[in-house]
Amino acid sequence: MNNMASKVFFFLLLSCLVSFAQQKDSLIERKVIQTLNPLAELRDQLDDYFNEQNFNNAFWGVIVKSLKTGEVLYRRNADKLFIPASGMKLFTSAAALLLLGPQFVYETNLYANGVKLKGTLKGDLIIQGAGDPTISNRFYKGEPTKLFEDWADTLKSKGIYEITGNILGDDSCFDNIGLGKGWSLDLESNWYAAPSGGLSFNDNSIEIRIEPTNVNYPAKVSLIPPTKFVTLLPKVITVDENSEAFILVKRLRGTNLINVSGSIKKDSKPIIEHVSISDPITFFLTVLKEVFEKKGIIVRGRIGTIDSSDKIIISENLMPIYLHKSVPLKLIFKEMNKSSNNFYAEQILKTIGLEIYNYGTVDYGVKAAKELFNTMGINPDFMVMADGSGLSRLNLVTPRQIVNLLSFMYKNEMFSEYYESLPIAGVDGTLFDRMKRTSAENNVRAKPGYNENVSSLSGYLKTVTGEPIVFSIMVNNFLAPPGLANYIQDSVCHRIVNFNRN
Repeated sequence: MNNMASKVFFFLLLSCLVSFAQQKDSLIERKVIQTLNPLAELRDQLDDYFNEQNFNNAFWGVIVKSLKTGEVLYRRNADKLFIPASGMKLFTSAAALLLLGPQFVYETNLYANGVKLKGTLKGDLIIQGAGDPTISNRFYKGEPTKLFEDWADTLKSKGIYEITGNILGDDSCFDNIGLGKGWSLDLESNWYAAPSGGLSFNDNSIEIRIEPTNVNYPAKVSLIPPTKFVTLLPKVITVDENSEAFILVKRLRGTNLINVSGSIKKDSKPIIEHVSISDPITFFLTVLKEVFEKKGIIVRGRIGTIDSSDKIIISENLMPIYLHKSVPLKLIFKEMNKSSNNFYAEQILKTIGLEIYNYGTVDYGVKAAKELFNTMGINPDFMVMADGSGLSRLNLVTPRQIVNLLSFMYKNEMFSEYYESLPIAGVDGTLFDRMKRTSAENNVRAKPGYNENVSSLSGYLKTVTGEPIVFSIMVNNFLAPPGLANYIQDSVCHRIVNFNRN
């Protein structure tokens, strides 16, 4: 190597060494800065979570904000629109709480269209609905027909043991569109896609109990409550312990014929399935009539809607018999949020429309809710609210809109009712089995959401220093296992809980 080449080589080597030293110094300096700046360290670590390679084909939308200072601690696609799944219930419950009030109750009226004479109602019994979602086993000792039995006892206490006319239902408070906008028809028979209705019973679903008998014999398949409204088509065989067992339950579209097929092992415990029904008002009236007759009240006529009556019904001439009031709304949307009950959410959204615009439809409920959201700093023109439950894939909101909603509710006088309705990490509701044995357990209060290729978690938490934080985490279009999305969300919450500005 000549002298000139040696000088060039030495110069290049020296330049590389200097560059490497500068990069090393820069890296050390960045680490020192991050060590001295916990917020920078937090952001760097959250980036690592959301850059998980299994979600390279997906989109994360995140915003984490301090409720103490108003500072945004972290953001990613905070103003992009995402499908929120059940995160939509945060909007529905906030609107219901502020527009209807926590003490709002549903009122279901029983009227007589006739006269009472010597133990007999000579005429029709009319049930006027108001959209009450709680006429079920959830608030009445776990017995689906308990309330109907109480009504029968009430009639008998008033001296009514026979009804010569019909039992007619009035569900005109709501429209007759049972399923939400954008709901897949493939979900129609699933309990979580039960139709809404002005007169509804047992969440507009029915329980199917499957019990083993002897090997190679048909299993016992029964309905709870037992009713002629549903027709079972059972094809379940009892098999031995070495055989494969599976159960398929499907309601034929547009009917109340339910196919139950498969096999159950001889030593298996009873298998419980829930299936939605079609035609809520007829379901309500059928079971009501069956309960009345079981309790000793003779019903001479049929069941039907007031529109099907062959008489002209004049409301002023009706005689009040009984007024049933539901539990307060604060308990109803607690069930809706903690259990992520879609049926309750749809009933509540239509109730908002009924109370504000005098007609229970999704469109009127959304209109009233969006007018409210506009006062929260959420531009309703830049979001889509297709239903109240989040089951529809047409819903679109941004992480920032959710955080704005949660921040507004945090400062509202009814925050405690709102906050207490949310699932508690590791404790109850749909977060019962998440974040257990971490510092986020019994700390995070949030609403998870899940739909196919969609996962979300939005709510509140407190850091180790007691700083209140509001957050929204959503991911769309992922193909990884849903459990991995949950793991990332839970890990992020755990990390934020341990954030310390000092």
